[in-house]
Amino acid sequence: MDDKQRNRVLGVLFVGVLMGALDIAIIGPAMPAIQAEFGLTPRQLPWLFSIYVLMQMISTPLWAKLSDFYGRRAIYVLDVAIFAIGSIVVAASHGSGMWLLLLVGRAIQGFGAGGIFPVASAVIGDTFPADKRGGALGLIGAVFGMAFLIGPVIGGLLLGFGWQWLFLINIPLALVVIALGWKLLPHAPVATSGGFDWAGMLALAVALAAFTFGLNEFNPADAAASLARPAVWATLLVSIAAWIALVAIERRAENPVFPVRLFANKQLAVAFAITLGAGIGEASTVFIPLLAVLAFGVTPSVGSYLLLPLVLAMAVGSPLAGRLLDKLGSRVVILAGLVIMAAGLIGIGRPAPLWVFIACSALIGLGLSALLGAPIRYITLNETTAADRSAAQGMVTTFTSIGQLVAAALIGAVAASFGEAQGYDLSFLGIGLVTIVLVFVALALKSRAVEQSTRVS
Repeated sequence: MDDKQRNRVLGVLFVGVLMGALDIAIIGPAMPAIQAEFGLTPRQLPWLFSIYVLMQMISTPLWAKLSDFYGRRAIYVLDVAIFAIGSIVVAASHGSGMWLLLLVGRAIQGFGAGGIFPVASAVIGDTFPADKRGGALGLIGAVFGMAFLIGPVIGGLLLGFGWQWLFLINIPLALVVIALGWKLLPHAPVATSGGFDWAGMLALAVALAAFTFGLNEFNPADAAASLARPAVWATLLVSIAAWIALVAIERRAENPVFPVRLFANKQLAVAFAITLGAGIGEASTVFIPLLAVLAFGVTPSVGSYLLLPLVLAMAVGSPLAGRLLDKLGSRVVILAGLVIMAAGLIGIGRPAPLWVFIACSALIGLGLSALLGAPIRYITLNETTAADRSAAQGMVTTFTSIGQLVAAALIGAVAASFGEAQGYDLSFLGIGLVTIVLVFVALALKSRAVEQSTRVS
């Protein structure tokens, strides 16, 4: 494949990931309006995010591995179509008062979105030479900054017509991606032997679903009493048992959906830990408009615009991080991102003037741009062969989603327990402290010289 063909493929992947990222960016501005229409409590509200992330976690390894068997093109196009159907279902819940229909739509969206980014990353690994992957992944990573830039603007403009339009905007994008994706994306299968790992898929789904439910029922303000409730301890016990079963199954599977052997690679193990923290940081940004409404008394529309400093920083930082990967290596880029994000989270999680809030929001965005998208996926592409490439990319998305899920559930629980304003402040401060711990974890990553000498072509 020549450079011209690769650029066309990259363009299709760019638009598809933009659609999925736009939905993450748009849920923040939509949350105050949805909360008002359905009368949701602080504990119910995070389910808008959690159900999406749960289904994304469950479907990510499924789609990643199916793309090995049936080709990247077919699975990528199917993912986009399912995501579009979910967007229509979400919009249909407006005016009907059907909270369950809204959740069903978000679940369908998450199920489709689970394959978009990992399959796109696997396509880059399949079609781009090793010395150009960083730049390509940087451009894909820049989509998140662009989505968060466009999202608040679209949110502010369309909220006046009804929040459902924030989801219907996905439909024209999906139609473009489906048409171009079927024409341009590679479709040759990668897996040539063995069957699909349905036992591993089932164990992973049970582990993640039970974990999600137990976490959302946990009350950190009264931890002991909360853990004594069957809804918490029983589901968490089921999750632990399912994780143990998953490890046993995947050690014997010929084509595992969750290849646990990859944890023997220290570089990948550290990368998975960091992407877990990046997911926690990313989920916190969804609550920035709500924090702005509570802290400064602004309207929901104005609160959505206060995400602009964060998204502008991501739009600038994501392609820059991609270019720096090939020059400085992943270790330097990731360490810088963690330090910057920690500073922003700790600063925004305390009572402060509006200008400090805006500055810290920008720091969070700049830090996330060095963690989401290119850097972690750059590591996984360099450390895996074609046989493990899609599964490893799926694991990155799974760990990012687990971080998002943990953050969304705990932030909602803390807000319900300590009051929304104080709860959100405490949550941002706590996530900042977790990010500081990850700085020391990231020191174990390979230096640029070692990374270049050991990467897989």
